[in-house]
Amino acid sequence: MPIKGLEDNAIKTSINTLNARLADTISVRLALKQAHWNVKGPNFIAIHELFDEVAARVATHEDTMAEQVQTLGGQAVGTAEAVVKATKVKPYPTDLVQSEDHIRAVCDRMADLGSRVRNAITEVTDAGDDDTADIFVDYSRQLDKDLWFIESHLGEAPKFA
Repeated sequence: MPIKGLEDNAIKTSINTLNARLADTISVRLALKQAHWNVKGPNFIAIHELFDEVAARVATHEDTMAEQVQTLGGQAVGTAEAVVKATKVKPYPTDLVQSEDHIRAVCDRMADLGSRVRNAITEVTDAGDDDTADIFVDYSRQLDKDLWFIESHLGEAPKFA
């Protein structure tokens, strides 16, 4: 049964957009875990723990997006196979070791995801789904803050895609 007040197009757009960003988010969370497990160098413990904390916050937004897909009557798609096919995020290199290399690789992917999430706000708003837009606004705010936290370890100005 359709959600009251939402047109079919809004529902379809939101489900598709949520699933697309879900795939990107899972990809970025796994990149964060890869970095967390393999990082070495100065300030190891701070960076190691930060990657894990950010991965946990990203996972919370995964759940929120997947649950919104269900609320809208869709099917959340988050299997490894589906994520590999759907994500627009660059694959994370598995040969990185030094903290600065991991920080840069993570930041590139988080900035890319942040840009995609901001675009999602516009997509679902234009389709008429303000509730889903609100989910993306909250997520965008957290991504920007986490990107700032991680980039601060480089001592450079933040880069937003």
